[in-house]
Amino acid sequence: MTSILIAYGTGEGQTKKVAEYIDSILVEQGFDVTTTHVSEASDIAVSEFDGVLIGASVNNRTHQPEVLAFVERYNQALADRPSGFFQLSLASAASLEWAREGAADYVEKLEGTTGWHPDRVGLFAGALKYTQYDFKMRWLFKLAALAFGLGTDTSRDYEYTDWDDVERFATSFGEFVESERPPSRHGRTIQSTVRDTVGRRGVALSLAIGLAGAIYLVSRRHRETDPRQ
Repeated sequence: MTSILIAYGTGEGQTKKVAEYIDSILVEQGFDVTTTHVSEASDIAVSEFDGVLIGASVNNRTHQPEVLAFVERYNQALADRPSGFFQLSLASAASLEWAREGAADYVEKLEGTTGWHPDRVGLFAGALKYTQYDFKMRWLFKLAALAFGLGTDTSRDYEYTDWDDVERFATSFGEFVESERPPSRHGRTIQSTVRDTVGRRGVALSLAIGLAGAIYLVSRRHRETDPRQ
């Protein structure tokens, strides 16, 4: 049976939710799937899996440090087998072209930092969980939502993840892993409406990035949730 490892990092739980959904789709397809937070994957022999899928969300224009550390640690194992990456961000939830280009740019930044070039990439919209934030966090996220054209009613949560898109990505990745045994390198494919070549991001993107940075700094002081949730 073809085995797949899903390792993820998350901030408020949406990336974990997506990872577990991908797990369920792959299991239905007949794969042997192991899904775990990257902080709990240190004892896992990545080289024993036929394919590896890594997930992360965007915080302050980058991904969770533990995800980057995991990728750098297992870089060679990832290069030796079919691999994929999925990302959650509010930028992917926006209908604005500059925002979606920015979402793709985060992946290129990860590639440049780690030297890892995943074979398959999925860019998914995240969630705004206003009811989980304290007063200051709610208003900071509201400002970011205004920049991205997203929901600003702080009395409720917004989930922007397109689950049909996630299912298509999971199915495609499973088929890819199965077809690549033994693995070979055929280049990266991004499953998204975003162009693979990132264009201009504009003044509006700079504003959104500044707001995201402020949110990140405050969240580091106020977030009390388990990072594995």
